[in-house]
Amino acid sequence: MLFLCTGNSARSILAEALLNYHGAGRFRAFSAGSFPRGAVHPEALALLDRLDLPAAELRSKSWDEFAAPGAPQIDFIFTVCDNAAGETCPIWLGHPITAHWGIPDPAAVEGPAQRRAFAKAFRSLQYRISRLLSAPLDGMDRATLQFWLRDIGAIGNESARVDA
Repeated sequence: MLFLCTGNSARSILAEALLNYHGAGRFRAFSAGSFPRGAVHPEALALLDRLDLPAAELRSKSWDEFAAPGAPQIDFIFTVCDNAAGETCPIWLGHPITAHWGIPDPAAVEGPAQRRAFAKAFRSLQYRISRLLSAPLDGMDRATLQFWLRDIGAIGNESARVDA
């Protein structure tokens, strides 16, 4: 699974860490950006550290790495920011299933509220990934799976209330 965002420094990084931790053995997640910032946002790393989620291998990288020969096979692509959802993506080998799971950008929030914004984005992703992990994916045909994954992305961010 590939999580895409423009900068690949916050939301897509959090999603990669979450799915690799909770989906270990069942899924392998990656993240990338159309215009990667080149570094993971410090608050994303701090949040993952507070939650004891592995972050050592996380890095900001271009989506071109996943469209090149020899790249890992990608079965699912999720855009987690509206900008990435509207951009022209590379041609993905194997025609992966795609869905948009838009999350407000916590890195755009400044000052003391930024920590809460990151926590809220994390909870939104955590909720959506938990729904993904609970799905009987093997029993769904491609069209049903596509609809179901897009439906998860349509869930509002109100389910992500946190006071962290």
